[in-house]
Amino acid sequence: MTQHPSTALAALLPASSNGELMSGADIILRVLSEQGVDTVFGYSGGAILPTYDAVFRFNEMHAAHPERQINLVVPANEQTAGFMAAGYARASGKVGVFMVTSGPGATNAVTPIADCNGDSVPVVMISGQVPRAAIGSDAFQEAPVFNIMSACAKQVFLVTDPEKLEQTLRTAFEVARTGRPGPVVVDVPKDIQNWTGTYRGHGTLEYRGYSDRLRKVAKGARLEDDKRSEFFHLLTESRRPLLYVGGGIITGGATAELRQFAERYRIPVVTSLMGLGTISVKHPLGVGMLGMHGSACANYAVEDCDFLIAVGARFDDRVAGGRPHAFAPNARHVAHIDIDEAEINKVKRADWAHIGDAKDALLSLMQHGSEVEAPDAWFDHVQALKRVHGMNYDRNSPLIQPQYVVEKLSEITGGRAIITTGVGQHQMWAAQFFDFVEPRSFLTSGSMGTMGFGLPAAIGAQMGRPDALVIDIDGDGSIRMNIGDLETATTYGAPVKVLLLNNVGDGMIRQWQRLFYDGRLMVSDKSLHRKDFVMAAKADGFEFAQRVDTRSEVEEKLRAFVAFDGPAFLEVMIDYNADVFPMVGPGQSYAGMITGPFIPSRSERDEEAKGPGQQTPADMF
Repeated sequence: MTQHPSTALAALLPASSNGELMSGADIILRVLSEQGVDTVFGYSGGAILPTYDAVFRFNEMHAAHPERQINLVVPANEQTAGFMAAGYARASGKVGVFMVTSGPGATNAVTPIADCNGDSVPVVMISGQVPRAAIGSDAFQEAPVFNIMSACAKQVFLVTDPEKLEQTLRTAFEVARTGRPGPVVVDVPKDIQNWTGTYRGHGTLEYRGYSDRLRKVAKGARLEDDKRSEFFHLLTESRRPLLYVGGGIITGGATAELRQFAERYRIPVVTSLMGLGTISVKHPLGVGMLGMHGSACANYAVEDCDFLIAVGARFDDRVAGGRPHAFAPNARHVAHIDIDEAEINKVKRADWAHIGDAKDALLSLMQHGSEVEAPDAWFDHVQALKRVHGMNYDRNSPLIQPQYVVEKLSEITGGRAIITTGVGQHQMWAAQFFDFVEPRSFLTSGSMGTMGFGLPAAIGAQMGRPDALVIDIDGDGSIRMNIGDLETATTYGAPVKVLLLNNVGDGMIRQWQRLFYDGRLMVSDKSLHRKDFVMAAKADGFEFAQRVDTRSEVEEKLRAFVAFDGPAFLEVMIDYNADVFPMVGPGQSYAGMITGPFIPSRSERDEEAKGPGQQTPADMF
C-alpha cells in the first residue's frame, strides 16, 4: 500500500522517536501526530484509558510547542464524538478522528460510523477493547465490535498482534482517505495499549485486496482517446444534455473542474443534496437540487433531458425514487463517472461509464479537443424552467415562514458560511433556500438521515475550520437528540451559531401525516412539551440566546446573531403549518411531483399554454 506523504506536523516529531521503546498507547499518539491529526473527539472509559493518558503525556512532552499538541474535545456522548469527527472531516477535507471505550462506548458509535459510510466521509475510530485474554468471555463492557461494525464501516481492524499496532493504524488512515472515502474502525485491546514495543515510524499492513483495487482504478483511470470520442459522440448527438453531480465532486476536489466543464460545453447542472456547493443556483447553468424535495425546475430538467451525465453521484432512492426506469425517462443515453465500481449500473443502467477520480476524468475529457456546445434552445428552455418553476413560498403571510429565515440568512452571509443541519423540514429548507457558493459548505446527514447531527457536526466543523462562520440550522425535534453539546460548544469556546427553526413538533412527520395519513398527528405534535430552548442555551453558557416570534424582528435579530463574537443561539418560532415543497410522493416519478400552492406545476402551465398552434414546455423538443 502506498504510504501517505509525511505531513508538516510529522516532520516536527523528534528524530529519536524512530526505534524508541514506548507503550502501545504512546505509539497510537505518535501515529496520529504523524498523520497530521490536530484534534481528537471522544469520551473516555476503562478500556481506552491508557490511550487518553497517552494524550496527556504527548501534550506535556510538547508543552513548549502548543502547535504540536493534539486538541482533545470531550462531547456529551460517543455518538456526538463521531458526528464531530464527521463535521471536522467534511469541512476540512482531512480525516476526522474519535476515540471511545469498549462495550456501550463502541456501540454508541455505530450510528456515526454508518452515517459516514453512507455519505463517504473519512474518519478513523479508535475503540478500546477488553484485554485479549477476556475477549469472548462476556467480560464487563465487552462488545463484539468487529462483528457489529463490519456491517457498516469501510473497514474494521481488531488488533491481536501488538507488533502490528503501528502498521494497522497507518493503514486505517490510508484506507479512510483513499478511493471512495469512508470510516475505518480500529479496535485495540487494553493489554495491547499497555504493551511496550518499538515505534518504527514507517510501514503499513500487507493489504492486498484493497491495494489491488486501488491499482486497478489507477490503471484504468486514464481515459483513452477512443473512449473520450465515444463520450463526445453521445454529447454531439444530444440536444438536451444535463449534468447530475453528487458529493463525489466535492470529495474529489473537482468543483472548479466541474464548473469549467459545464461552461465549456454549456451543459446545465443539477446537484444532489450532497452535491450542494458545487455550483450556485444563481449561475446561469446552475439549476438547483434535484430529488424528492428538489426544486421543480431541476426535476423538470431531468424529465426533459436526453443525455444524463452523472458525476460522483449514485442514483440513490431520494433522487431516482423507487422506480429508476422512470427517472430521466426521455434520456436516450446515460453516462456515469464514479470512483466506486460498485455504483456503476447498480441502480440506473449506463451506456457509457468510467471508474476513476472525478477531477481527472473531467480534465481528461476537456483535453480531447471537442468544441461541441449544447443547443441554445435547451439553454433557453432551462432558463425558462428556473424562471417559471423556481423555489417560492407564502411571501405574504404574517407568520414567520422558515424559507424567509433561511433566504435572509443566505443574503446576510453572502452564502459564505458552513451550514450544518439536523434532519427534517429544516434540513430541506436549508438545502432549498440557502445559496451555497463554495464546496464543503453544506454538512448534513444525507444517506442515514440522522436526527441530532447538526449541532455536533457544527462543533467539529468549527474545530476543523476555526476561521469560518459555522451555523447549525436545526429543528426542535432534531436538536433535542443531542442538545447536551450546547455545553460542549461553550466549554471549548467554539463560536458556532445555532439557528433553531421551532415549529413545535416533528414537522416532516406531520407533513406526511397530513398528506398520507388523513391528518392523524400521532407522536409528531410537541405543543404540550415544555422545553425552553433559550433558557437551556443560557444555562449552558450562551451569552447570546434569544427568541424571535414576529416577522418584523427576523432580519435585525439574524444580523446580530451572525455578528456576535462567540457561540450564539437564536430560536425562531416559525409557522406551524409550513410544509416542504416540492415533494415527490412515495412511488411517484418527477412528473407527479407535488409543487404546493406557491410553485406552479408543469401540468398547470400546460393547461394555461394550450391553444391553437401553441406548444407546451414538454412538447418543445
